Amino acid sequence: MNTKKVTDKVERKKLKRTARKKAEPVKPRAADVARGSQKRKVKKLVKGQRKR
Repeated sequence: MNTKKVTDKVERKKLKRTARKKAEPVKPRAADVARGSQKRKVKKLVKGQRKR
């Protein structure tokens, strides 16, 4: 939920809470999906090459 336009802190909190209540609960991860599957993978460096 984007609340950048709301300047009042209390009002923004109220909006976020109602949005959180309305949102459907997060489903558990499927068994075949790894925990860090969305993470950016680090490329392996070839032995002997410099990083910079």
